[in-house]
Amino acid sequence: MDSNTEPTMEQRFNPKISPIIAAFIGLVGGFILYQIVGGLLTLLIFGLDIENAPINGVRLMTTAGQILFILLPAIVFSKLIYSNLTEFLRVKLPNWKEVLLFTLGIVVLTILLQNYLYIQNYFLDMLANNVPIIKSVKDLLDTLNEYVEKTYGNLLKANNIFEAILIVFVVAVIPALSEEAMFRGFIQRSFEFKMKPFYAALLTAIFFGANHFNPYGLIPLIILGLYFGYAAYMSNSIIIPIILHFLNNFTAVMLYFVFGDDELISSTISKSVDLSSSFAVLVAMSVIFSGLIFLIKKYYSNTIKI
Repeated sequence: MDSNTEPTMEQRFNPKISPIIAAFIGLVGGFILYQIVGGLLTLLIFGLDIENAPINGVRLMTTAGQILFILLPAIVFSKLIYSNLTEFLRVKLPNWKEVLLFTLGIVVLTILLQNYLYIQNYFLDMLANNVPIIKSVKDLLDTLNEYVEKTYGNLLKANNIFEAILIVFVVAVIPALSEEAMFRGFIQRSFEFKMKPFYAALLTAIFFGANHFNPYGLIPLIILGLYFGYAAYMSNSIIIPIILHFLNNFTAVMLYFVFGDDELISSTISKSVDLSSSFAVLVAMSVIFSGLIFLIKKYYSNTIKI
């Protein structure tokens, strides 16, 4: 091999099995471990009446599940299947300019997606009121959505400062570490062996969104996941998507603490929402976000991807 030729990903990480198979092992294995095994353990410990279980116990169980069934498998799978664990998972400290650019992006994207949700749910309600089959589907989605909202609502209720700190740890810190290690670390990186980076990030984002079982939030979750994946690839650092994921969840927690309003975690849009204003904000934020993506690409234009 020419000494000036960049080694391929296969040469650098020496996968023991097909990277695509590895990615799906992460997806299926993570789902079985966290959703099924974790769910069964929760039922064994707290019984069927989860709503009346000690909430701090449920929070600690959620944290343990994230660490044992998402974070740990991501590290173990990466170690067993690939060489050079830290480089494979992109464990590298970014510089402050990178963090600032991507943080500005997540701020704008959050506002953009919130207004998208207003518009999406407005039209879904309108269609459901006029098309019976859509109303039937929406009723099913509402049932799932109510369960998701109730679960998050219980997790976010704090009675004192210590409970508030625990909630931030459970809802913002641990999911950011665990889910990014699995999705943007192990799964997306595995897909990148055989796919273009965009498609690897997009496919990972689709699975990331679906994994949250939030029917009305699916598209925003996919877009967030795609942005996290873009950040991981462009910066070659898993730290940036971890920071972005944390900021996204932390913001939701803080807004809930400040306003104490279930609408912050609800997909049901208030009748007082001004649709034209939401469209205007959506367009404005889309333009600003596109500008930030341009700046990010320009910043990395002279960076060699590794």
